[in-house]
Amino acid sequence: METWTVETDDGGGRLEVHSFRPAGLTTANRGPSAAGNPAHNPGGNSTHSTSAKGDPAPVTAPGVVFIHGTLVTDALYRPFARNLSLLLSRPVHCYNRRGRAGSAPQPDDYSVATEIRDLAAVMKATGSEDVVAHSFGGFVALQAAREMPLRRLVTYDAAVSLSGNLNHRWRPELEQAVTEGQLNHAWAHLVQGLATAGPLSYLPLGALRMLSIMSARTNVGAEMRELLPTAVQEMRAVLDADAELADFTELTTPTLMLSGGWSPGYFADTGRQLASAVPAIDFAVVPGQLHEGPIRPGKRLAIRMARFLNGTDGTVRPLSTKRRRR
Repeated sequence: METWTVETDDGGGRLEVHSFRPAGLTTANRGPSAAGNPAHNPGGNSTHSTSAKGDPAPVTAPGVVFIHGTLVTDALYRPFARNLSLLLSRPVHCYNRRGRAGSAPQPDDYSVATEIRDLAAVMKATGSEDVVAHSFGGFVALQAAREMPLRRLVTYDAAVSLSGNLNHRWRPELEQAVTEGQLNHAWAHLVQGLATAGPLSYLPLGALRMLSIMSARTNVGAEMRELLPTAVQEMRAVLDADAELADFTELTTPTLMLSGGWSPGYFADTGRQLASAVPAIDFAVVPGQLHEGPIRPGKRLAIRMARFLNGTDGTVRPLSTKRRRR
């Protein structure tokens, strides 16, 4: 794994990037600092901390950029990115979105436009053409596909708001609790509103607050609490970008929208609606997968995505000849 940074286009900000390359692919040259001794990485891979003011040198195959969801960093997705890279024999690049880890904070005027510009910067710096995205990342990727060229796109449980269908998922109490520093209360409202935590999502608020207190003792739980302010901004970005089906009909990027069989049903509902209205989009349910599928062990989901990205999935055909499955 290589760790490096990409400069943003808004005045000196940066995005922390983690790159995975199968053995034999050319390592990017990012200037003199890349030639120094790599830092030790407990995972056994080289880690380079460099500035990507100059773009990486071309590699033997175009890369794939992975966009993570809300309330997390890209660290949880690195095993998935590594598996996907091996399956594709291509580099896969995760990056921390604004407001987390080594990336710049969310700007005062944060919106989906911020995320689209950041994705474009990472794709340019890595020489990538394809995108894989989860949850809020799927929302970003689909919005980006309307504005910039992508070769292929795969989303999993994309959090897209169509005709206001996610408005009732927003809890004003969440933002108020974050403002007042009541993070356990905020976490409980977030979990209940989005219903992405499986059966736990349907527990009473009091029980969820207790779970928040307990989970805060773990590294992941503590990190989620720290990221609650970013989640407020990101949920508002989703609702502010509320769209109609007609807004996506011009999309030409071959896109596979996936949803977990055990994910909240609204993700699948959105995928089916978009696939029915947009010729470039296919939709499928992946049985037995929860909303957090990309961060759980196993290769089943990565295999499904790799087949699509490589054009070897039997359900994927060139747009001019693709037969629709409904």
